[in-house]
Parts: sequence; C-alpha cells; structure tokens
Amino acid sequence: MKIAVYGASGMIGSRVVAEALTRGHDVTGITRSGGALPEGVRALQADAGDAESAKRVAADADVVVSAIGPSRTGGDRREFLAQLRTLAENLGDARLLVVGGAGSLLVNGHRLVDDPEFPDLYKAEALIGAEALDYIRGLGDSADWTFFSPAPVIQPGTRTGTYKTEADSPAGDTISAEDYAVAMLDEIEKPAYRRQRFTAAN
Repeated sequence: MKIAVYGASGMIGSRVVAEALTRGHDVTGITRSGGALPEGVRALQADAGDAESAKRVAADADVVVSAIGPSRTGGDRREFLAQLRTLAENLGDARLLVVGGAGSLLVNGHRLVDDPEFPDLYKAEALIGAEALDYIRGLGDSADWTFFSPAPVIQPGTRTGTYKTEADSPAGDTISAEDYAVAMLDEIEKPAYRRQRFTAAN
C-alpha cells in the first residue's frame, strides 16, 4: 500500500513511518524542513497547505496521514486548520487519517478540554484539535476519513503491539507513541472506523 505521511519527522509521524516500513508499505515522508528520514522512505519537502503539492501527493497514495499539529500556544490556529482543509480538499481517491488530540474525548458527555482541571499548558492546542475534529466530521461522506485521538497521555515508549480502542471516550489514560503507530497501521490495513473518530490506549 502507498502511504504518505505529513509530519514524518515528528514524534508520532516518525513512528507511523517506521511501523509502515516494517510492514512492507511504500512510504512517502513529507516534512517542511526536508530533514533526514529513515532508509527506504521517499522523502519530500513540502507544506501541507500547498494545494498543488497536496494534490500530487494524494494522487500517488492510497492513504494520506496527517501527523501535523497545532502550536501548543494556539498561535497558528488558522494555518493548521487551513492545512487540514487543503489535505481534505485535494484527496482525490485517497483515504485521509488525521492524528488528532485527546482534548475532545468525552467523559460523561463532557469534553476533557472543558474540565476545570485540564492543564492550561495544553488547552489552546486542545481547543484547536477539537475544532479540527468538528471540521473533519463535517466532511461527511464527501471524503474517506478517520480521526484518531490518542489517550490523554502519549509519549515515546515501548512497542507492545497491544492496545484497546473506543469511539469517543478514553480507552485508558496512556499510550506509547509506538503503539499509537501500531493502531494507526492496523486501521489503515483493516479499516474499522471509516468516517468516524476513534481512540486507543494501552
């Protein structure tokens, strides 16, 4: 399968790239910086907000993964959302998987980001992530999309190959970035959440 990963050098994107490679997929890694990527990856320097580039990438891919994210301060809100729109509007026949945030996950019908104890450090980023989910859901049947929120805590760790999933409520408190990538590739290979949001945890 041909998989294009935007944000291929980031914490999550790099692990999605690595997991896809180990499974024998044809991987294109897209970064703004043009930094080095693992052997076997076709590296491309491009911006997710460039419509012509996004159209070319999608035309040569079965799946486009957006592992880009908003600024922690929320300062680039419009740019991040514009990049997502560009990817969605230039998909062609490709499928779009979006690395989302955990702040929009629901506990007792309320978003985590709206909890008074939600950390201020992550609030701006989480609110933009929730707005991104609303936008992606608004695509409806016009695109083949999946929005994948991690557990509330995601960080580098161990690849165990095991995880639990839920649709809109947390499946647990934590997940390693490595197991997030496992769950992402499992969803790419055997779709269970087409045109839905889901989440995973260890």
